[in-house]
Order: sequence, then C-alpha cells, then structure tokens
Amino acid sequence: MADELVHYEVRRGIATITLDSPHNRNALSTQLRAELTGHLRTAIADDGVRVLVLTHTGPVFCSGMDLKEAGGASADQQGVNEFPAILEQLWTSPKPVVARLGGPARAGGVGLVAACDIAIAANTATFAFSEVRIGVVPAVISVTVLPRLLPRAAHELFLTGEAFDATRAQAIGLINVAVPAEALDAEVSRYTDMLALGAPNALAATKRMLQEPRPTGLGEVFADMLELSARHFGGPEGQEGIAAFVAKRKPSWVPEQG
Repeated sequence: MADELVHYEVRRGIATITLDSPHNRNALSTQLRAELTGHLRTAIADDGVRVLVLTHTGPVFCSGMDLKEAGGASADQQGVNEFPAILEQLWTSPKPVVARLGGPARAGGVGLVAACDIAIAANTATFAFSEVRIGVVPAVISVTVLPRLLPRAAHELFLTGEAFDATRAQAIGLINVAVPAEALDAEVSRYTDMLALGAPNALAATKRMLQEPRPTGLGEVFADMLELSARHFGGPEGQEGIAAFVAKRKPSWVPEQG
C-alpha cells in the first residue's frame, strides 16, 4: 500500500492538513489530490473543527500538477477536471482556511493559496504562474487567483511566468502577510487563535457574504444586508455573544485553553 501523502490532525478545533510528498515537491499527483479531497471533506463535515490550516513538509509548498503523470495524458487523465473541486472545497468551506507556506508555490499550488481565506508565507517563499512557459494556460486557477490580484499584476505575471517573492505577493493581494521563516508558525497560530474567537455560523455567513456578487442598486444591497444582520443579531449565536459580553465571559464557542 502506498504511503499517505496528505496527513490530517485536529487539535483544539484546528484541523491541520499537511501535504507530505517532498520527493516531487508536493505536486498534485492523483494520490495527493484524492487524499486532499478526502481530508477537506472530513474537516468541513466535523462540527468540532473550527479552522483549517493547509501546510506542507519539505522545502516546497506545492509545485502544481504532477507533470510526470500528465505527460501524454488526456485532459481527464491529467486531473484538470477534478482540480476545480478541490479549489471549490477550499473557497466555499464554511470554516476559515489558512494557508501556511514555508516555501515556493507554482501554478496549481498558487491556486490552492488563493482559494484559502488567509495566506501566510515565509518571506523566503516565491511564486510563479509558470503555465505559459510549458505551453498551457492558467485557466482553472484563474477562478480563485484573479479575485485576489491587482489587475495589472495579474496581466504581467500570468503572461510572463516570472517568479516573484513573498513581499510582492503581499503587495498584490495574493497573500496576507510575509514573515521571517522562524516566525511563521507563531503568525499562523496568531491568526487561527483569532479565527477561533468567531462564532461558527457567523463566520460561515460572513464568508458567503464576502463571496457573493452585489446587486448594482444600493437599496437592494442595504435591504439584503439588513436582513442578514437582523437574522444573526437575533439568532442563538448573536444572543449568546451579547450575553457573554454583558457578563464579561467568553462565549460558548471559544475553545478551552490547554
């Protein structure tokens, strides 16, 4: 039986999903894609999981599709048709997803980063949309990447395939923050701790709100947002949060320390 390429661990409501295929730079092989899909499904379905962290072993976060598998294969066999489902799992997860990058991301790996809600990288990490340099188009990953990037940067980097560093990635919106490698885990923990303070249903609704297209008329927008606000203000989480604030205690959804 083949060794597991993606590991799954839950501690204090944080599900950590770790790509562990360093021999091919955590490329999106058939096995890795299948295991990643399964672990994401498990984390999303588990009521005890509050936040997901997508991370890696080895020096590379993810190098994109496994080109050794893709050589001579049809589009179906290359996994192109199943990769969107992984990006959609990350993008639509009702629980916040944090990407932790200790090293480079390329092509499909950048798509994974963009699909996460928050991305934190070591300042030594690099990125590239390398597709055009091997004669393919960064089409699938554009669905998650383009909403993040400044338009001028997207044109430049998609068309040239040039590698860029974490400082540039932060400046153009691909990642949230770049930190020294030795501070990476502490920064990831800082974000997951903050996210765990949010009420689960409120976080899920906020994610949906952030992703939904807005109507063009302000009146319709305000009406929709007033209804959303009132529903959660008067709901169980809203009332528990208000009661906790008044009583100067933590609300029921905040994980116990330890």
